[in-house]
Amino acid sequence: MTSLGKPIAHESACDHVTGSALYTDDLAGRFPGLLHAHPVTAPHAHARVVALDPSAALAEPGVVRVLGPADVPGENQIGPARPDEPLFPSEVMFHGQAVAWVLAESEESARRGAAAVRVDYQPLPATLDLEAAIAAEQFLTDPLRLQRGDAAAGLERAPHRLTGELFVGGQEHFYLETQSAIAHLDEQGRVFVHSSTQHPSETQEIVARVLGLRKHDVTVQCLRMGGAFGGKEVQANAWAAVAALGARLTGRPTRVRLSRAHDTTLTGKRHPVLGRFEVGFDAQGTLLALRMQLFADGGWCLDLSEPIVYRALFHSDNAYRIRDVELVGRVVRTHKTSMTAFRGFGGPQGMIMIEEIVDRVARTLGIEPHQVRERNFYREGDCTPYGQVVRDPDRMPRIWGELTASCDYFERRRQIAEHNSRAPHAKRGLAITPVKFGISFTTAFFNQGGALVLVYADGSVQVNHGGTEMGQGLHTKMLQVAAHTLGVPMAAVRMMPTQTDKVPNTSATAASSGADLNGAALKVACETLRARLAEVAAPELGAAPDELVFDEGRVFARSRPERALTFSHVAHQAHFQRVPLLATGYYRTPGIQFDKVTGTGKPFHYFAYGAAATEVEVDGFTGMYSVRRVDILHDVGDSLSPLVDRGQIEGGFVQGLGWLTLEELVWNADGRLATENASTYKLPGLGECPPIFNVALLGRASEPDVVYGSKAVGEPPFMLAISAREALRDAVAAFGAGAAGVVELASPATPEAVFWAVERVRRSGSKA
Repeated sequence: MTSLGKPIAHESACDHVTGSALYTDDLAGRFPGLLHAHPVTAPHAHARVVALDPSAALAEPGVVRVLGPADVPGENQIGPARPDEPLFPSEVMFHGQAVAWVLAESEESARRGAAAVRVDYQPLPATLDLEAAIAAEQFLTDPLRLQRGDAAAGLERAPHRLTGELFVGGQEHFYLETQSAIAHLDEQGRVFVHSSTQHPSETQEIVARVLGLRKHDVTVQCLRMGGAFGGKEVQANAWAAVAALGARLTGRPTRVRLSRAHDTTLTGKRHPVLGRFEVGFDAQGTLLALRMQLFADGGWCLDLSEPIVYRALFHSDNAYRIRDVELVGRVVRTHKTSMTAFRGFGGPQGMIMIEEIVDRVARTLGIEPHQVRERNFYREGDCTPYGQVVRDPDRMPRIWGELTASCDYFERRRQIAEHNSRAPHAKRGLAITPVKFGISFTTAFFNQGGALVLVYADGSVQVNHGGTEMGQGLHTKMLQVAAHTLGVPMAAVRMMPTQTDKVPNTSATAASSGADLNGAALKVACETLRARLAEVAAPELGAAPDELVFDEGRVFARSRPERALTFSHVAHQAHFQRVPLLATGYYRTPGIQFDKVTGTGKPFHYFAYGAAATEVEVDGFTGMYSVRRVDILHDVGDSLSPLVDRGQIEGGFVQGLGWLTLEELVWNADGRLATENASTYKLPGLGECPPIFNVALLGRASEPDVVYGSKAVGEPPFMLAISAREALRDAVAAFGAGAAGVVELASPATPEAVFWAVERVRRSGSKA
């Protein structure tokens, strides 16, 4: 028996539903004398801080201290990639930016104190519009470029050409648990930080930098997160730094917890992107050449924008071979919050561009879009625009064929055409789209993981690894890996909170790599321990160590399973024989590299594949629509935990559906975020979920050189939701009068956007 590959519930499922699961801010009651922090926020999108007077705040009852730049003992700098992000700014760069923090005995006292701080500002011109920033050449990076073949010559040779552009909106993370941190001093005066962070090691580094300490003087723990989606990869660092600074200066535990309004105002979003393209193709819809520019709104500072735009470029091919390609990306600076990592990390923005192009090509030629997609899939021996060989190109055609059959795609298209001919005011649409998503951090040194496993003399096990749990089920998978590798029941294994004094120098839990990196490291540590225990058990069983089997708490020779020792007995004997019962494990992803100068390399260890078919119905009077049915077939390799993977696929699709159809970020004329809470920012809920939602995992899909043949699943399903956008376009096209032509659809395709798309189709008389 084994726990691996079994549909096991999330390891904290009961705690989640009963409310007993603890998060960072739940720990506040453990700290007597806790101080509460509240930000002093700027009412300008761009301004110079002329003077800051805290005296009135300090006169408020309960206020203990006001933190500003003069209080920083180390560096007033928290930028993860570039020193362009002061913790306490002298120049305000977005509306609502925190210029100081008030520490007080209660949240209410801190809020009153923050309102009493007097700040004099000199307003400066602000750039809020992406296209205006492009015109003004306000860039945060030089051009990022990928090129294969000769795009200019390819476009000249192509029988048909199209030009166009698409603006894709951003997205708010809207995790359930807002940003939070609690810092206190231990008995040695060192700093201990509880942080809701995806990257404890980087949070440790930033806190040490701000405090002027070495890393060993700072310990960071992440108990668990109530969601993150990339928003706590680097943007958790600021709040940890403020809490740590408060604790260091006052000697008292200090808490930072952002309200929902402060969280949405102060934190970054998914990058809005403007794509401009020219594509060449033949009469059959074969893509021959592509020249494309992507302009990403990076907000006020660099953050992770450069690798995000690189990943957008990496995924601008999706699953399609294009012979001659030139892709250029720029990060644009605007006076908004710094845009940051979000599930897919730029991949969705690149992928939606090529799907927009494919649909325009198909409708221009009067060919079914699914035919053009299938016609352009990668084949054996093909390379991506960055020169990586597509190692397993058969996966996508196999998924495509199996999904079109299982969802009865072609019969349903016939039925939809019949329905649309009878229903003048309610049209249905059906679309199928593919996903090919590269797995690895594109910054090579992040592709490493570590683990520490302890076996106690009674046979119980503690597991530590560098990944963080944000609800995605990473700890569940790691428990399964440890139990399977050691051959013990899952009940014998305890997962410990992620902490920098157990596993150092860890990478962020991001890029869908949490299970790949930490699982492989954990497997190494457990295999080391199992080998040591086999040496102890072998003499007692009268067998060679390599003949022994560890299974469900029993150790026995393969040839004599009836004569077995308990795992706890073997552990006890090992302790008395002075055999070490702790082991570290380490893993680094092999064979990945990328040369930014040439724009070539192998940035991904492998590709994850999937496809989704989505059916919608659109009301022609209002633009309102419903998602009637979704069918997904997704490649997760040999699943470590099928129930967890299914949850990730379903959740990823619905979150992608929100980005593409509902969630619209709006800034007003003075740079204030107008959609700062759930009353103004529309999130997908149960009502947006399809009544028929079929999810299947691809069979016969083991992936070599990954932990137990599994594949990453966190981000790739997000982009399956592009099928919903294309289904809406298909339904919109049905309102036309019969002529083929491009159907323009805004993103997000809100009901209002769909209504105007229907009106354009009706006026032009176009129909797919």
